[in-house]
Order: sequence, then C-alpha cells, then structure tokens
Amino acid sequence: MNAPSQATEGVDWARVRADFPLLQREVHGKPLLYFDNANTSQKPLPVIAAQDDFYRRRNANVSRAVHALGTEATDAYEAARARLAHFLGARADELVLCSGTTFALNLVAYSWALPRLEAGDVILISRMEHHANIVPWQLVAERTGARIRVAEILADGSLDLDALYRAMTPEVKLLAVTHVSNVLGTVNPVREICREARRRGIVTVVDGSQAAPHLKLDLATIGCDFYAVTGHKMCGPTGTGALWARREHLAAMPPFLGGGEMIKEVSFEGTVFNDPPRKFEAGTPNISGVVGLGAAVDYLESLGMANVKAREAGLLAHATEAMQAIPGLRILGTAADKAAVISFVIEGVHAHDMATLLDLEGVAIRSGQHCAHPLLQWFGVTATLRISLAFYNTHEEIDRFIAALLKARRLLA
Repeated sequence: MNAPSQATEGVDWARVRADFPLLQREVHGKPLLYFDNANTSQKPLPVIAAQDDFYRRRNANVSRAVHALGTEATDAYEAARARLAHFLGARADELVLCSGTTFALNLVAYSWALPRLEAGDVILISRMEHHANIVPWQLVAERTGARIRVAEILADGSLDLDALYRAMTPEVKLLAVTHVSNVLGTVNPVREICREARRRGIVTVVDGSQAAPHLKLDLATIGCDFYAVTGHKMCGPTGTGALWARREHLAAMPPFLGGGEMIKEVSFEGTVFNDPPRKFEAGTPNISGVVGLGAAVDYLESLGMANVKAREAGLLAHATEAMQAIPGLRILGTAADKAAVISFVIEGVHAHDMATLLDLEGVAIRSGQHCAHPLLQWFGVTATLRISLAFYNTHEEIDRFIAALLKARRLLA
C-alpha cells in the first residue's frame, strides 16, 4: 500500500478501504456491510502480507537459534515489539507480548494482585467493564479475602466521577477501569482517574482494548500502572496483544507461567528467571501474529490516529442522527466523549431476531450482552444490538444499514 497522507485532511478513504479484501465479499448474495469492529477488526493487505512473508521466508523460532532464520525471526519479532511500544508511547522493555487483553489482565491478577492483596482490601472496578476486567478480580478476591467495589455510571453512560473518587478509600488497593467501553463507546478520562488514584496510593489497571484502535495513546501521559491492548481489534491478527507495566512492577512480580525463554538458568535445585518482559513470555509465542501486529501498527500510524479519530467521529455523528430519528429506537450510552460504538434496543423487537434479519441483508452487527452482563442489567435490558464503526466504513454503508434496519423492523412488526 502507498501510505496515506499523515495530514489531518486529505486521506483517500476509498483507497484505504480497498486495502481490506474481506470487505469486498458478499454475504447471502448481498455486499457485506461489516459493523462489528468492536468485536474484531478486519485486516489490511500489509498485515496479511507480513504473516505470509514470515511463513514463506523466515519461519523459525525466536531466541532459540544462531542460524540465519532464527536470527531473522527474532529480529522481526522484536522489531514488532518496538513498533507497538512506540505506538503506545512506552518503552519496549516494559511491554509484555501476549495473546491479548484477557491474558494481560489475568497476568496482573495472578502475578501482581494475588501475592499482595489480603482480607479487608478492596478492588475497585466500574459498572461498564468487560467480563475480562471483572472475572479475574473476582477470582483473586475469592482466594485472598479481598472485596469487589463497583463504581457506578450516570444515565448517559459516563462514569460518575464524583462517586468514583469518593469510593477511593484507604482500603482500595487496585482500580481496574476501561479506557473505552465496548458497549457504550464512552471514553473515560483515564488520565484524570489515574492521577486521583495515584494520589491515594492505588494501583491502576486500564483495559485499552477499545481505545488502541481509535485514539492516539501516550501511556506516560495517562499515568497508569498497567495498560492492556488486543491486537485483533486494531487491524492485527488474533491471538496477539500486550501488557504494558511500570518497570518496578515487572521487576517485583513473580512469573505467571513457567517454561522455556522465561529463564536464564535451570537446575533441579532452582531456576534463575529472565529479565522482564521475557520473564512473563514462557514458551513459543505467536511469532507470525506479532509480526502481523507490527504491520498493523505501521498501517495505523501511516493513516495517522488523528485522521482515524476524525473519520470515525464523522461516521458516529451520521449514524447517531439517523438512528435517533427512528421511533421506538433507544440508544444506550450518550456520553459527550465516545468512540464510534452505538448499542441500542428497539421497542417490541428482540435483538437476536433483528440481527438475524440484518444478516440476510448482508449486514453484520452484534447482538447479545457483549460480555458486559452487569452493565446491561443496570440499563434494565437483557440484550442489545450494537454497531461499531471503523475508519474503513462509509457514510453510504450507514444509509444502507438504516434502510435494512427499517425493512427488518417492518417484517418483525
């Protein structure tokens, strides 16, 4: 691909869209309309080519051999780590490569929280968290005697910041919060939240899965202790991602998994572990996937994250206006600062029925509880429909989606 302009304006989005081959296919005889990007994004040609090239030309294990292929594979793997670290505004030696945010959050739970928390301690999480940022903390609480405390949200789907700060009592040892809600699209002010937590001595864990595809990130500015990202939501391959952590945490945390590569020396009397981040990277990693993730980072940076944000803001505004005009349609999450995610319900229509009919029109959207049961319970619904937009979507697709939605609603009336 010829790199798109880095300027705020002037990106040829039609040319960008052509880089995503899957968007050219048909479903049920209709052109595919893919609005499920918060679930997983589509992959551009450079990402596909990077993985293909790795397997065709340099497939070997990393850090295991001195032969040419092993050296090339290791260089490609570590170059991808460095590019991802730069994308996040972080140091490469503070970035643990892993399978994604779920693994990253469990790593923090078992390697940082489990050895430190005890009865009477509190883990503070928000109402809008994905299950991946709830369940690990529940498991830790069960084993340590710590308690879970929930920070609630306001009617528009934004965090109740005053209540959150009041909840930061001396018993709170850890705060886990999403940067961007996968259901509401709410962009939380994590820099401010982490600053307030740090003033109180609270360690902060930020789920960045839905932020990395949409926002320019600078982890040094955010000021958290841990930050997790998932590659497949940011145009990279599945089974890739990373945990960023402050160097002092990585040095103090015990390994999460044991095996090859995470060691310096092994004897039957004991083991000397490798330096971070490799101390947490046991076994053979998803090498081709990480190489593809490096290509995805290059692709996003070639677009310019400011351009991505502006493009998606325009798509969000278009979709929101059109959907608000539909009688009986209720949007969940109307915070002033939100990503291009719209969850909604339609009076008298079950979410799964609507999603099934839309699929027959070639429209791929999400239906269900989106791994956020406590949040949907708060809104008093059992399931929602969700569209999640990416920079390669178009205004014309939104119009087509609205037409398909109205058609399906008539059939379900």
